[in-house]
Amino acid sequence: MDVTITGRNVGIPDRFEDYVTEKADKVELLAPRALALEVRLCRHHETNGTAGDDRVELTLIGPGPIVRAEAGAGDKYAAFDLAYDKLVERIRQAKDRRKVHRGQHRPTSLREAATGGFSGVDITPASVEVIEKLATGSIPVVADEDEQEWSPVVIREKVFPAELMTAEEAVDRMELVGHDFFLFVDARTDRPSVVYRRKGWDYGVIGLDAENALVASR
Repeated sequence: MDVTITGRNVGIPDRFEDYVTEKADKVELLAPRALALEVRLCRHHETNGTAGDDRVELTLIGPGPIVRAEAGAGDKYAAFDLAYDKLVERIRQAKDRRKVHRGQHRPTSLREAATGGFSGVDITPASVEVIEKLATGSIPVVADEDEQEWSPVVIREKVFPAELMTAEEAVDRMELVGHDFFLFVDARTDRPSVVYRRKGWDYGVIGLDAENALVASR
């Protein structure tokens, strides 16, 4: 497994390279098919009286899905250790999930998730009072500097290429990158879908009926 270390706004001493290389040996034992481990180190300088920190991003590249982890701390070694622990844990979790018979896992349907007002999704709906205040404009909102439009939230847009996979494969991808949800196209139904983490090892999946949406818009 190749190990590459790059730095931005910070030098990479030989001692740090040796430290990373030693730790990478354990990663290779856990993921013997991995091709490369990329280590990116960035230093955030002190701003507004707040002490700067070092951030480390780890990316494990192999024949399968990419595994990522990142962390920040007061020095590069502590930041690397935090990110390294996350990376190792995600690799172990992926190995454990592969040992489980996936046919025993049935993703939660949209109807089941909606039962009880999505109470099992750890989402607390806004109260009627808050919704009315937003509708009437009595809750202060912040203007977007670029659009000069009023909005109570900041919306950031990202576009990713659509990937065809099963819900089980989407769960694996979600866990490997450390996110709480993952967008994909369901290989069984061809529907745009999202898997999300509920509690513990419980997951849910929500799909869009795009075909009916097109018919309704005509």
